[in-house]
Amino acid sequence: MGMSSLTSLPTRGFAGKYPAHIKITMPSLSPTMDKGNLSKWHKKEGDEVAPGDILAEIETDKATMDFEMQEDGYIAKLLVEEGAQGIALGEMVAILVEDKENIGAFKDFSAKDLSDDSPKSAPEKEKEKAIEKKGEKSTTDNHPAISSSKETSTTDSGNRTFASPYARKIANEKGINLNEIEGTGPKGRIIAADVNGHSGSSSSKKQKNIQQAPTTSNYEDLPVSQIRKIIAQRLTESKDTIPHYYVTIECEVDKLLALRTKLNLHSEAKISVNDMIIKAASLAALKVPATNSSWQGDFIRAFRNVDMSVAVSTPKGLITPIIKNANVKGLQTIASEMKDLATRARANKLKPEEFQGGTFSISNMGMFGVSHFSAIINPPQACILAVGAAQKRVLPNEGALESGSEFRVANVLAVTLSSDHRVVDGADAATWGQHFRKYVENPENMML
Repeated sequence: MGMSSLTSLPTRGFAGKYPAHIKITMPSLSPTMDKGNLSKWHKKEGDEVAPGDILAEIETDKATMDFEMQEDGYIAKLLVEEGAQGIALGEMVAILVEDKENIGAFKDFSAKDLSDDSPKSAPEKEKEKAIEKKGEKSTTDNHPAISSSKETSTTDSGNRTFASPYARKIANEKGINLNEIEGTGPKGRIIAADVNGHSGSSSSKKQKNIQQAPTTSNYEDLPVSQIRKIIAQRLTESKDTIPHYYVTIECEVDKLLALRTKLNLHSEAKISVNDMIIKAASLAALKVPATNSSWQGDFIRAFRNVDMSVAVSTPKGLITPIIKNANVKGLQTIASEMKDLATRARANKLKPEEFQGGTFSISNMGMFGVSHFSAIINPPQACILAVGAAQKRVLPNEGALESGSEFRVANVLAVTLSSDHRVVDGADAATWGQHFRKYVENPENMML
């Protein structure tokens, strides 16, 4: 798992009430992360910690990663429960003290104390006063995963439910009446997690203690993981903003399969067909630089080496660990690295630098019996190669006069290159396909 960048800020505003302490906040563990889930605490209140100790497991938009301590001291208070969802970056999750005897002072530390802690500017204070005059006490959206006292939700003019803007947005999209939800945020505020966890019952908050007769449904609503949300967001963005087009190439792979068998007699790491495709695709990408580039708005960035992102299916969703500098690595090295990366990807043990970046992608569904498909580009990359399963085909025999047979049987592999037309012209994609076919059909050339 990867090391987090821990933000620890000295506390201000508790003079005379709480001893000196350090805030531990939700860190940013990937460039696209704006919130995370706290999967598991590895420390409990009262534990002593030192830099390098694992405090918790955080589920980001890409993987589950270790949250490592950067400070030493004692855990005085854990402010979110295990399994808390949607914790915003910078959200306070724990309190650290330097002196063990100060732990007890934070026994009753609560979300209310959090909202009073941050120094506020004069304009913010004036805004709060104006809001309070309307009947709604100001509360920030910085603590969506922290539960506080279950006070009655305050309202504007007595008829508007007290909820965060994001919670209102989700409720509106799902057609949920906020009056049916009991808020768990500060001062009973309804937060996004409350809406996402709402069962959809028609009973109001005032009726929450009335037991309903059990009903049987023919469907089940499944929670959406942070990884699945980001996959949905990025792939939708890709299809909406990138002009995709597709070029399919068919290659005979009998020589490649025969060479693989010979190499595996001597290779320490068993080489797969996918490993050989990674090598062939990376070498072809060097021959056609446009396919190993990315659209940057005002310019196109062309990469000198091929960092191959390879799609791996995990229980939590798709992730693309990277074989860096694949174009200069041997097949045995690629096979060894790919096996290790895939194993750790399925166990959520990858470091950020092992799956972020990449210059070209491959998605292979041949092992599932898929003969042909098209893949969605992984931005900001310009190309992704979709690989199907090799199939036996009857082909014309060019040496029919000599062999006496007009036809022959060969194993044929179909691959489809999805390209960003802003970067890769049709001729570029076709040229890439020609180079790829030469490497696959004459695999000894990959080792020159």
